[in-house]
Amino acid sequence: MKDSPQVTVLRLGHRPGRDERMTTHVGLTARALGADKVVLANAARNQADTVIDITDRFGGPFDVASTEEPKRLIRDFEGRVVHLTMYGEPVQDIEADVREAHAEDPLLVVVGAEKVPFEVYEHADWNVGVTNQPHSEVASLAVFLDRLFEGRELDREWENPDRVVVPQETGKRVVDPDEE
Repeated sequence: MKDSPQVTVLRLGHRPGRDERMTTHVGLTARALGADKVVLANAARNQADTVIDITDRFGGPFDVASTEEPKRLIRDFEGRVVHLTMYGEPVQDIEADVREAHAEDPLLVVVGAEKVPFEVYEHADWNVGVTNQPHSEVASLAVFLDRLFEGRELDREWENPDRVVVPQETGKRVVDPDEE
């Protein structure tokens, strides 16, 4: 988000045939809730195209990239690393520390797909649990980003949209931005 160091979300792993919607939703959630960029495994090229298409239609800025070496990205990241896992410290116990660190440094938020290698746990500055119960990595990402940005992401202004959703009590209304 503007006025703070970059937040990048890394989707660690992607199981073709199993994770298509989940990986797409990680990217869309990252975009909608304040991250600046998502990095997907190369096996997730179609999901990257979907996130790029949504960004083109509903505005940005938001970057989408892919990597064949996600563990290298984690190792070489110049900033702080947060790994979202149900085995981590409760988000409510560490959110202030993460927010304080993010005021100075870029943040890499890692969400898994398949079994996460132990070196990710070791390299992370924080292993964060959004509850210590099994649930969706998309839910963890959404809760974490909302806590990080303290709700400011909900008022974000999007640049250069082709379409704008007009909030209303019932029904759906999507318009050209010039009609808004």
